[in-house]
Amino acid sequence: MNEGIEKWLAEHTIDPSSSVLVRGSGGMAKAVVAAFRGAGFADLTVLARNEVAGSALAEKYGYRWLAADPAPGSAVIVNVTPLGMSGADAEVQAFSDGHVAVAEVVFDVVAFPAETPLIAAGRAAGKRVISGAEVIALQAARQFKRYTGVSISPDQVAAASAFSRE
Repeated sequence: MNEGIEKWLAEHTIDPSSSVLVRGSGGMAKAVVAAFRGAGFADLTVLARNEVAGSALAEKYGYRWLAADPAPGSAVIVNVTPLGMSGADAEVQAFSDGHVAVAEVVFDVVAFPAETPLIAAGRAAGKRVISGAEVIALQAARQFKRYTGVSISPDQVAAASAFSRE
């Protein structure tokens, strides 16, 4: 998964000197944090309630860990939790409006729905957004190439992504 994330970071031309706040410490968070490290980001904070998992993830990549929301100020905010995902937490916005207001990029790895409350807030605030639907479609295209040796075009990736949400 981190190949897809690294690709989107490059395509969205996110400056590696940007400050990043990642909410979550599970398996997907590990891939996301590794992708940011691989892309050369040095200023990242892992925000996770689970002290053991959160601090271990941050320490592994030389980043900071926090258990509670910091004051808004990060240029890139990334949700890697189930907040906003279809189900019980579907209406929960993973970061406050204050965090969205000061961020340059709003990134939510939740793929279903594609338009999470966080992505909607980012769009409404005029921010650059990266949705989980975009990332998962790109990752699927990379897996397709690995299995078949056939590359698909960006238009085909977009069409497949849209089809998967119907």
